[in-house]
Amino acid sequence: MSVFRLSKEMVFPDPCLAEKDGLLAVGGDLSPERLLLAYYNGIFPWFSKGDPFLWWSPDPRLLLFPNKFKVSKSLSQLIKSEKYSIRFDTDFASVISCCASVERNDQDGTWITSDIKKAYIRLHELGFAHSVETWYNNELVGGLYGISIGKAFFGESMFHLSRDASKFATYHLVERCKQWDFHFIDAQLHTNHLVSLGAEEISRENYLNLLEIAVTLDTRRGNWR
Repeated sequence: MSVFRLSKEMVFPDPCLAEKDGLLAVGGDLSPERLLLAYYNGIFPWFSKGDPFLWWSPDPRLLLFPNKFKVSKSLSQLIKSEKYSIRFDTDFASVISCCASVERNDQDGTWITSDIKKAYIRLHELGFAHSVETWYNNELVGGLYGISIGKAFFGESMFHLSRDASKFATYHLVERCKQWDFHFIDAQLHTNHLVSLGAEEISRENYLNLLEIAVTLDTRRGNWR
């Protein structure tokens, strides 16, 4: 198979034609229309500064089904302690900036470029991108952001400045997804952290079948506060 080059036409190739590593296409733009079309088709952008826009559809895919989320004893104690508070969509720009700047042990640099920031802040303004924020003493200490379409939430990145702050945000995202009958949280690629929380890998074929159903349902568009 070969990697496709996108034109100005608002279309993507069949995600099943992706390379073995998941790379499907190069080029295009980060307009809201193209980004939403990508997610509708099980595709997401992922590239480093200086690279062309790269579009991926990995096989297998990592999903977190809300009712399979694992609450550890320590996380349960943290929730009960009321040490942190949770907020939705009160400071999306700070969350995505922290996701870009906070160093991770398993990651060299960041893929959240200035172009990505601008594009996803625009999706937030349009009511499709959301932040889940962990606060401590009125300071942002952790969180995550992602895209919501239909009954699917596409997780993009998370960060923490305080112990278990990102797990706390994930727990509250899962609870919100349960409340609103979301089918799954798309975690995209395997990480030991997410697997420890109950995420599991499924084939791209199965993922696309689940996605096809989820994205046809009503979208919770707008602020999630």
